[in-house]
Amino acid sequence: MEEIAVQPLERLRPQSILRLQGAESELRQDLLTVEEPLEVRIGGQAVAVLMRTPCDDFDLVAGFLYTEGMIRRPQDLGALSYCPTAQPPNLENVVEVRLSEGVDFDLERFRRNFYATSSCGICGKASIEAIRAQAPVLVGDFCLHRAVLYTLDEKLRQAQAVFARTGSLHAAALFDLEGELLVLREDVGRHNAVDKVVGSFVRAGRPLPDRAVLMVSGRASFEIVQKALMAGIALVAAVSAPSTLAVELARESGMTLVGFLRGQGANVYSGEARLIA
Repeated sequence: MEEIAVQPLERLRPQSILRLQGAESELRQDLLTVEEPLEVRIGGQAVAVLMRTPCDDFDLVAGFLYTEGMIRRPQDLGALSYCPTAQPPNLENVVEVRLSEGVDFDLERFRRNFYATSSCGICGKASIEAIRAQAPVLVGDFCLHRAVLYTLDEKLRQAQAVFARTGSLHAAALFDLEGELLVLREDVGRHNAVDKVVGSFVRAGRPLPDRAVLMVSGRASFEIVQKALMAGIALVAAVSAPSTLAVELARESGMTLVGFLRGQGANVYSGEARLIA
């Protein structure tokens, strides 16, 4: 897959603030995480606008295309480039996608089904039906020791370079069964961070490991579980709570879903057989 690289937009931006502490106040500089829209085009046609942190944009787009079912294999992705005709200041906020020769893409079908596959639960039962039609039930015949599970929260936090400076970014990370970090991505949207993780494998032309744990900061939404299922990830852990629809999809798909993973404690909502003491 070929791609055209440019200097990415800034991820951090200084901002003057008034810091209040009790009865005291002082002016100081703070660092804010940059959020910008990214338009995705296929064949010159806009298919989506993603709110994201400018970084790893091509990973984000590749992962988005894969987890939304727009491409089936890494080989389906031809080239990614920033749009050379976009008007400033959007030169690096529009990504052009060229699919590999022979890959069929039905733009109208995608537009009709987009909310059914990525709407974060807006369509309820219809969303699960749409996902089930695209992704098989997970097998994932492996086990994870609880002692390893309990280390992931701290490892995720330690690896978040930008979060440590701003406190405002989500992260998604893939760990092996020994708790070794395979890849981590940050973004203002936790679902974007998941797409970036998946996209890093897609762009490298490699399948995701079938024995791995996806750890996300924040809550486990329906969209997080949906994207993990589309990528074939059988164990998902989150710092906060899942939604009811996320639990329902996890149970129906054979996924292990863990919430409130903090230190030596966690809630297991489905697939508890994969976790051993």
